[in-house]
Amino acid sequence: MKERHLWQSKKCGRYFANRNQSHACGRHDLEHHFAGKSPQIRPLFDQVVAAIREIGPVRILPEKTRIAFQVRMSFAQLTPKSRWLDGHVVLARRLEHPRFRQIQTISRRNHIHTFRLTSTRDINADFRSWLAEAYSIGEQRHLER
Repeated sequence: MKERHLWQSKKCGRYFANRNQSHACGRHDLEHHFAGKSPQIRPLFDQVVAAIREIGPVRILPEKTRIAFQVRMSFAQLTPKSRWLDGHVVLARRLEHPRFRQIQTISRRNHIHTFRLTSTRDINADFRSWLAEAYSIGEQRHLER
Protein backbone atom coordinates (compact mmCIF):
# COMPACT_ATOMS: atom_id res chain seq x y z
CA MET A 1 0.00 0.00 0.00
CA LYS A 2 1.33 3.43 -0.92
CA GLU A 3 2.07 5.55 2.16
CA ARG A 4 -0.04 8.70 2.19
CA HIS A 5 0.58 11.69 4.40
CA LEU A 6 -1.95 12.43 7.10
CA TRP A 7 -4.26 15.41 6.73
CA GLN A 8 -4.24 17.86 9.64
CA SER A 9 -7.31 19.85 10.64
CA LYS A 10 -6.42 23.53 10.68
CA LYS A 11 -9.03 24.18 13.36
CA CYS A 12 -8.03 21.65 16.03
CA GLY A 13 -4.69 20.24 14.83
CA ARG A 14 -5.80 16.58 14.78
CA TYR A 15 -4.44 14.25 12.11
CA PHE A 16 -6.54 11.98 9.88
CA ALA A 17 -5.91 9.43 7.13
CA ASN A 18 -8.68 11.02 5.02
CA ARG A 19 -8.59 14.62 3.83
CA ASN A 20 -11.40 16.77 5.31
CA GLN A 21 -12.38 13.94 7.68
CA SER A 22 -15.62 14.73 9.50
CA HIS A 23 -14.89 15.11 13.22
CA ALA A 24 -15.72 17.16 16.30
CA CYS A 25 -12.98 19.68 16.96
CA GLY A 26 -12.18 20.38 20.55
CA ARG A 27 -9.24 20.60 22.86
CA HIS A 28 -9.49 18.50 25.99
CA ASP A 29 -6.92 17.17 28.41
CA LEU A 30 -6.59 13.74 29.94
CA GLU A 31 -7.02 14.94 33.51
CA HIS A 32 -10.66 15.99 33.12
CA HIS A 33 -11.49 12.36 32.28
CA PHE A 34 -10.15 11.19 35.65
CA ALA A 35 -11.57 13.91 37.91
CA GLY A 36 -13.87 12.39 40.53
CA LYS A 37 -13.04 8.81 39.54
CA SER A 38 -11.77 6.04 41.79
CA PRO A 39 -7.99 6.28 42.33
CA GLN A 40 -7.35 2.95 40.56
CA ILE A 41 -8.78 4.17 37.23
CA ARG A 42 -5.79 6.27 36.12
CA PRO A 43 -3.20 3.50 36.79
CA LEU A 44 -5.46 1.06 34.90
CA PHE A 45 -5.58 3.49 31.96
CA ASP A 46 -1.80 3.93 32.13
CA GLN A 47 -1.33 0.15 31.89
CA VAL A 48 -3.43 0.04 28.72
CA VAL A 49 -1.34 2.89 27.28
CA ALA A 50 1.86 1.00 28.17
CA ALA A 51 0.51 -2.15 26.47
CA ILE A 52 -0.25 -0.16 23.31
CA ARG A 53 3.17 1.53 23.33
CA GLU A 54 4.80 -1.92 23.46
CA ILE A 55 3.23 -2.44 20.02
CA GLY A 56 4.30 0.91 18.58
CA PRO A 57 3.92 4.70 18.70
CA VAL A 58 0.42 6.02 19.28
CA ARG A 59 -1.40 9.34 19.41
CA ILE A 60 -3.58 9.71 22.50
CA LEU A 61 -6.52 11.97 21.72
CA PRO A 62 -8.54 13.17 24.71
CA GLU A 63 -11.97 14.08 23.39
CA LYS A 64 -15.02 15.42 25.21
CA THR A 65 -16.47 12.05 26.26
CA ARG A 66 -13.70 9.54 25.50
CA ILE A 67 -10.00 9.04 24.90
CA ALA A 68 -9.15 7.76 21.43
CA PHE A 69 -5.97 5.98 20.30
CA GLN A 70 -4.72 6.62 16.76
CA VAL A 71 -1.91 5.61 14.44
CA ARG A 72 -3.14 6.60 10.96
CA MET A 73 -6.74 6.16 12.09
CA SER A 74 -8.40 5.50 15.44
CA PHE A 75 -8.29 1.86 16.48
CA ALA A 76 -9.39 1.93 20.11
CA GLN A 77 -11.00 4.16 22.70
CA LEU A 78 -11.46 4.26 26.45
CA THR A 79 -14.03 6.06 28.58
CA PRO A 80 -13.13 6.33 32.27
CA LYS A 81 -16.12 5.62 34.50
CA SER A 82 -16.33 5.89 38.28
CA ARG A 83 -14.88 2.41 38.99
CA TRP A 84 -13.89 0.95 35.59
CA LEU A 85 -12.89 1.74 32.02
CA ASP A 86 -15.33 1.13 29.19
CA GLY A 87 -13.81 0.91 25.75
CA HIS A 88 -13.65 -0.68 22.36
CA VAL A 89 -11.17 -1.99 19.83
CA VAL A 90 -11.73 -2.04 16.08
CA LEU A 91 -10.93 -5.42 14.51
CA ALA A 92 -11.02 -6.49 10.85
CA ARG A 93 -13.07 -9.52 11.84
CA ARG A 94 -15.97 -10.30 14.12
CA LEU A 95 -14.50 -12.08 17.14
CA GLU A 96 -16.93 -13.71 19.55
CA HIS A 97 -15.52 -13.78 23.09
CA PRO A 98 -17.13 -13.53 26.55
CA ARG A 99 -15.08 -10.40 27.33
CA PHE A 100 -16.83 -8.46 24.57
CA ARG A 101 -20.04 -6.88 25.83
CA GLN A 102 -21.18 -5.93 22.32
CA ILE A 103 -19.94 -6.25 18.75
CA GLN A 104 -21.04 -3.78 16.11
CA THR A 105 -20.28 -4.40 12.44
CA ILE A 106 -19.55 -1.14 10.64
CA SER A 107 -18.32 -2.66 7.38
CA ARG A 108 -16.86 -5.93 6.11
CA ARG A 109 -13.46 -5.12 7.63
CA ASN A 110 -14.44 -2.95 10.60
CA HIS A 111 -16.04 -4.46 13.68
CA ILE A 112 -16.23 -2.55 16.97
CA HIS A 113 -15.74 -4.83 19.98
CA THR A 114 -16.87 -3.25 23.27
CA PHE A 115 -15.33 -4.28 26.60
CA ARG A 116 -15.03 -3.25 30.26
CA LEU A 117 -11.81 -3.23 32.30
CA THR A 118 -12.10 -3.36 36.08
CA SER A 119 -8.57 -4.33 37.13
CA THR A 120 -5.06 -4.80 35.77
CA ARG A 121 -5.80 -8.55 35.60
CA ASP A 122 -8.05 -7.73 32.64
CA ILE A 123 -4.99 -6.63 30.64
CA ASN A 124 -4.01 -10.23 29.92
CA ALA A 125 -2.61 -12.03 26.87
CA ASP A 126 -6.00 -12.10 25.12
CA PHE A 127 -6.52 -8.38 25.63
CA ARG A 128 -2.99 -7.58 24.46
CA SER A 129 -3.52 -9.65 21.30
CA TRP A 130 -6.71 -7.68 20.54
CA LEU A 131 -4.80 -4.42 21.04
CA ALA A 132 -2.13 -5.61 18.58
CA GLU A 133 -4.76 -6.61 16.03
CA ALA A 134 -6.55 -3.29 16.46
CA TYR A 135 -3.25 -1.40 16.18
CA SER A 136 -2.76 -2.92 12.70
CA ILE A 137 -6.20 -1.51 11.81
CA GLY A 138 -4.96 1.87 13.03
CA GLU A 139 -2.02 1.47 10.62
CA GLN A 140 -4.55 0.55 7.90
CA ARG A 141 -2.79 -2.77 7.26
CA HIS A 142 -6.18 -4.44 6.78
CA LEU A 143 -6.51 -2.48 3.52
CA GLU A 144 -3.45 -4.23 2.07
CA ARG A 145 -5.24 -7.58 1.92
